[in-house]
Formats: sequence, C-alpha cells, structure tokens
Amino acid sequence: MSPRRTLLRGTLAAVLCAAVLPAWGTSGRDRRNPAPPGAEAATAAYMEAVRTDRRALRAFLHALPKGADLHNHLGGAASTELLVDLAARDGLCIEKERLRAVPPPCPAGGRPAADVHADRAFHRHLVRAWSMQDFRPGRESGHDHFFATFEKFEPVEIGHMGRLLSEVADRAAAQHQFYLETMVTHATAGVAALAARAGFDPDLGRLRGRLLAGDGLGRLVARARAAMDRSAAEFRAASRCGTRRPRPGCGLEIRFITQVDRSAAPEQVFTELLLGFELARRDRRFVSVNLVSPEDGAVALRDYGLHMRMLHRLHAWYPRVPVTLHAGELVPGLVGPEDLRSHIRQAVLTGHAQRIGHGVDIGWEDASRELLETMAARRILVEIPLVSNAQILGVAGRRHPFALYREHGVPVALATDDAGVERSDITAEYERAVTAHRLGYRALKDLARTSLEYGFLPGRSLWRDRGGFVLAEPCARERPGGPGPRAACAALLAGSAKAAVQWKQEVAFARFEERVARLPGAVRW
Repeated sequence: MSPRRTLLRGTLAAVLCAAVLPAWGTSGRDRRNPAPPGAEAATAAYMEAVRTDRRALRAFLHALPKGADLHNHLGGAASTELLVDLAARDGLCIEKERLRAVPPPCPAGGRPAADVHADRAFHRHLVRAWSMQDFRPGRESGHDHFFATFEKFEPVEIGHMGRLLSEVADRAAAQHQFYLETMVTHATAGVAALAARAGFDPDLGRLRGRLLAGDGLGRLVARARAAMDRSAAEFRAASRCGTRRPRPGCGLEIRFITQVDRSAAPEQVFTELLLGFELARRDRRFVSVNLVSPEDGAVALRDYGLHMRMLHRLHAWYPRVPVTLHAGELVPGLVGPEDLRSHIRQAVLTGHAQRIGHGVDIGWEDASRELLETMAARRILVEIPLVSNAQILGVAGRRHPFALYREHGVPVALATDDAGVERSDITAEYERAVTAHRLGYRALKDLARTSLEYGFLPGRSLWRDRGGFVLAEPCARERPGGPGPRAACAALLAGSAKAAVQWKQEVAFARFEERVARLPGAVRW
C-alpha cells in the first residue's frame, strides 16, 4: 500500500468526527475560522484520491451531509433484527410455511417467535425470509422475494410505529441526513368498513360526498391522528427525547406520507386517498399521499388509469396537498409492452405528481424524450433508490436511467426505499452513485441539496431558484459556517421550516469541507 493511501485511510477518521449541527449554529472555532477558500475543491480532490479505496470511500461518504430521504417506507426501513425482536417480545407466533408473524395460539407446525433467542438457526432463517439477506435468485425472483417480506412482519409494523421510527431516525441522523419523509399505513379495518358501506361510484364527487357525510371519514382522520400521537409518544420514549441523553433521531425533522394500497378494491383505494388528503389538510405532520404495492400487480395494472383520475379529482379539491407517486417501477418481462407505455406520463399529467418514485421504465414510455423535457420544465423530481432497483428489477449501472434523467435536466434525489429489507442504507446509495455512475463530489453535494429542496416541508426555500443553489436575497451575503446569520437571514430561517433545515445542511457542508481540507496533504490533491 502506498504511503499516500495509508495517510488517506489513517486521517479519514478526522472526517468522521463531523457531527450534525444545530439549525443555525457552529462551534466557536468554526465562527472564528470558517471553511478556508478552496475547501470545496480540496474535498472534491480528496474524494477522487479515495475513489478506488472502498473502505476509505465508504468512510468519506458516511460522513458526507446527505440531505433528505424522501422515499422511505417505515416498515421496510427498520432493521429486520428489530422486527424479529419485537415479534418475540409481543408473544407472536411464526407460521411454519409462510413464516408470517401471527397472534397466538401458534398454528399447527408454527412456533413462538421468542424461540429466536435460543435458536440462532431459527433467527437466521427468519431474517432471510423477512429481508434480502443472503438472497440468491432461483425458484423465486428478487422482485417476488422482496414484496413477499412485508406481509410476514406486518403485525409488528402496525403495533410499533414509534419504536421503528426511533431506529430509522437514528440511522438517518447518524449518516448526516436532516429530514425524513416516511410512508405509513393507517387503520385499515376502519377504512375498509367505511369503503364497503359507501360502495364504489364512478361519480367521484358523489362518492366523496358519501364518505364525508355523517363524519365517517372524520372519525377515521381523528383515529389516525390519535394513533400518530401514540406513535410519537413511543418514539420520544424510545429515543429519550427531552432527556439529558437524547438519541440522534430526536433532532431530525420528520414528516409522514399516507401510503395507499393500489391492489385494493376501487372504493377502498379512493377512501384511503381521501383520508390521506384530509390528514394532510388538517395535520402538519402529514404532507402527502402515495400509492404502494407492486405496480405490476393485476389490480394495479387494471386500475392504473382509474387511480390517476381519482388523483386528478382530489387535486382539484385539495390543490395545496402535494402528491408523490410510485411510477415506472417496471421493466420488460415483468409486464407486457402495453404496460410500459404511459405510467410515468399519467402520474405527471393526470395524477399531478410533483415527485415520482423509481421511474425506471422511462425509456419505454411513449414519446419519452418529450416526457423528459416536460418533467425538466415542470421540475418533477425523481426519487431514485439505486439499491432497490438493482435488487427488485435487476436494473443497475448503465442500464439504469439515473444518468438519463440528469442529462435531460430532470431533478433527481437518492433515496433508500426499504433499507431494512434491502440490508442497505443511504450511504450505499451515494456509493453506487460514485462507483457505478462516476459522480464527483460537487454532483453529490447537489443531490443532497436537491433532496431538501423538493421535500414537502413548508416555508420559503433558502435558495433563489431550484437549480442554481444560489442563496436567496435575505441570506445572499451570509457564509454558512461563519459568523451570523444576520437579522434578515435569521428571520427567513425562523419563519421557514424548509430554509432552516437547508441552512443546517449548509453549515454541515462547511464544517465537513473544512475538516477534509485540513487533512495532511489533502490540499495538494
């Protein structure tokens, strides 16, 4: 190993000392001596020097400020080990064949989940069934194994949202993220009962009237808000928020997206969507809605156009509620050519999506170049989970449209999707962007900034425009990481949740680059 490589690896530990900073503050030393001129260039050069050293690159990217995770399913984001442990604590049973967690008494051939504590082979078997751990394609595809995991641990997810959120938030904060939007499911039994009573009506205005009549939906909204209150209390207890030793996730900005099962009957899909829009209207913790479950499912394919028409009407009734949609999580062979032609287009033009998740089949869409131009002009963000796309769809490297979107000026942000199931994290997403797509440091910095810019936090942006990352006028003369901010900029940060989080990241970037630039020999590269 060369002396330079040894120096790089040995001194990288200093970078890992970078912490998530308070919203506007820096240390006294940072105030007196902010990042030196050329620190960004020195940091970019340092990353190039460690690009082929996987351990050093991973350490660098772990310490890198990484914005927001905008495409995150709470149940799939939590570690499988935590899910297994909670199943054991709750006294659940594990079915013999399907390995699904169910309430006691244990069915024939099943066994208590608590057996995992004494039987390590059983624990490994369950972890492999509930995640992509050690998965090798054979009789089952990555797609099928991935989507089959969720029903196995669903009872655990529903009962411990706050505990799962504590772990997920800690992981995001520890990897220097500043904002999380996570998708959650609400009281399905109540939704299904209300939807069944209302039945389906192709006149969606009339159907909405029936659902709102008698405050049936209002009771579901109240129930969902009360459930979120309980989850918030569980989160605060698990994370020790408000104590002398709070966990890292306590400082993370978190919002929730209502996820709707697109494989359900039309009346239930519409009822769940309406619930999500009403929640976003009434409760600031909820910011959007999304359709989930495999996009290639029979019902999802049959009703795709109907679901987009539902969203079109709901957008007219709730124009201030933003929409983000799974769209284009498809490849040839998974579906026929006719189903690859318009899902992204419909999501953008009919469903009013301000962001889409995955977007892998863009190359097979009709008039794809025109669609890319439309998405660029409208600033429709694509949430891209590179690890998930590789595991589920087998799409990676040059076959992935990540570069295509960037070439056409479509904003993109990296995301995790279901990091627990995938056995991955946000750092791995950035690592793929570097190794498989040859991105440099400045591009990574823009990805992190973009993820915060397109988050659904309220308030004015820190940036003058969405693409240039030039500070808006109140903060134009400020230097994140230096003295300040002065009164006008401080007023913007105080009045905007979005700008405050963006400023926090900029301070973290300044501190990160200062540390890297001061590593022995770093400036030479």
